[in-house]
Amino acid sequence: MAETYSHSGGSGPLNNRVWPDLDTDDLDLFVEKSAFSAFFPGRCPLPRLLEQRDIDTVVITGTVTNVCCESSARDASTLGFRVIMVADANAARRDRDHNATLHTIYRSFGDVRPTSEVLDMIEAAE
Repeated sequence: MAETYSHSGGSGPLNNRVWPDLDTDDLDLFVEKSAFSAFFPGRCPLPRLLEQRDIDTVVITGTVTNVCCESSARDASTLGFRVIMVADANAARRDRDHNATLHTIYRSFGDVRPTSEVLDMIEAAE
């Protein structure tokens, strides 16, 4: 199963394997993770790269809300990052699983916001 997922985005440089309609920039970071969490020590270079750039906040989006997204949010919080999980930019197989994770993150590990609020926050910070 892991092999199937590892090749589902294609091959070649990571920035060529993202969704074709997603705008990317030369300053964007692209990393691969080899665990459920992008912040689990030794399984992804993302925490180190963010720390090198003095980035202290992460915005979590993706699938599956209650697996990889929740794992990344929990580990990022444990490592001291501020976590914002985007409620309508994550997905799970069932609404109840998705909503349970949003509740858990909000109660213990970070903030939960809709996309519109996150975009407003980013715009205000620029």
